[in-house]
Parts: sequence; C-alpha cells; structure tokens
Amino acid sequence: MSQKTSHKTMSRASLAAHLASTLDITRFRDFCPNGLQVEGRETIGTVVSGVTASLALLEAAIEHGADAILVHHGYFWRGEDARVIGQKQRRLKMLLANDVNLFAYHLPLDAHPQLGNNAQLARVLGFRAEGRFGEDDLGWTGAVEDSAIRTVGDLARQVEARLGRAPLVIGDPQQPVGKVAWCTGAAQSFLGDAIAAGANVYLSGEISEPTVHLARETGVAYLACGHHATERYGVQALGEHVAATFGVSHRFIDIDNPV
Repeated sequence: MSQKTSHKTMSRASLAAHLASTLDITRFRDFCPNGLQVEGRETIGTVVSGVTASLALLEAAIEHGADAILVHHGYFWRGEDARVIGQKQRRLKMLLANDVNLFAYHLPLDAHPQLGNNAQLARVLGFRAEGRFGEDDLGWTGAVEDSAIRTVGDLARQVEARLGRAPLVIGDPQQPVGKVAWCTGAAQSFLGDAIAAGANVYLSGEISEPTVHLARETGVAYLACGHHATERYGVQALGEHVAATFGVSHRFIDIDNPV
C-alpha cells in the first residue's frame, strides 16, 4: 500500500469513535480490549499500521513520525501477566515516551465484511465469499474464482504465489478443491465447523497436532498458510480506510514473521 501525503489531521477521540462504529467492537467477546490501548497525543496526522505491536514495529513507526499506530495484535491479553516488566515495560515505555497512540482491533478486524482479514484474504487469493460459520460468524465459506485452480495442489501453489510463502498442506494434492472455507490466524479450532459447513478444503494461519488427524480422518484438506501471512491485509485496508476518510497520512509497515 502506498503512503498518503497530506497535511490534514484528526483528533484521537474522532478516530477511536469512528473505528468503534465501523468495526462494531461491542459485538464481540474478545481476548483483549479493542480500541485505544495506549493514549498518546491528541492530534493525529500520520498513522502507521502493522500486524503486531512488536518493539520493531514501534521503532519503525516512530522513525516514520507516527502519531498513531494501528494493529491487529495489540496488548493486554486475557490471562497474561499484568505486571509492567520486561517486554511489556519496554514497549509501553517507548509509546509513552514518544506520546504515540496505539489502537488495536482483534476479532472485529477479522470479521468485518469489507475491511476484515477474512474479506481481504479472499480478495488476495481470489475467493468468492458465499457464507459464514463458527463463533461470531468468523469463518467464511466460498469458492475459488479461477477455474484453472482445480486441485488442492493448484490452490497451494496459488497461496504460495500470492502470500509469498508455501503453505503446509495436509491432504491429497490431487483432491478436487470444491467448497473452500477459511479463517485467518490461529483458527485451527474452526476446522470442525468448516467440515459441518460442507467444506472440502480449509485454510487458516496455523495448525495443531489434533487438527492434522481430524483433517486426515475426514478427508478435508487443510492448508496452514501462516498466521502473520494471512493477517497482513485487513490492517492495511483499515489504515487506507482511515486515510481516505480523514485525509491523513498512512503507511503500512510489514515486520516479517515466519509463523
């Protein structure tokens, strides 16, 4: 995504209210707070987006002159150590010392019908969305639009070409694709729901040991395409949406993650 050049600004409160409404954040029972997680300066003219609020992303965003950082994976996850020590202290210190806002949206960004991770992954991979499944309708079903992609092997090659990494494939590469289901990130637990929804192939970011056996024993092919790789596109789309809506500058910074 290209950087936007603009002299316009918005208030922190305006951005928070707009994203809360756009992403319908109160609809979800999430594992972390959605919205403004760390308060910085009131006026925002430059937004940097990224997948995860790692120290590397914070450093790159601050070097770019960000007033606000917009991510999918933020902080304060359910069950984590509440103490501000170690990694958490270093990250928060950097944000607070530089007066930079951190906005994070987890499940609401996965689910959004246009800007979300699943919608954007469908765009990148050439899927036609037809239905939803799973908790909060987070999983999507549909079909591959390219008629030349007939088998699981064809689909795996398409994923590698579009995402820049080869997926881990569980199943027969010669199996016909048929109905496709997908959910980005760590959504291996949705495989059973995808099977119940009639999928022949399921794509997610990660896979776990029991999921391999479920895929093998049901004959539903599983493509583990990378947690980070499948979730790069929603936050980019959200950042571009913010830039178009408010006229501010936006840049997506990709901090590579092999997982």
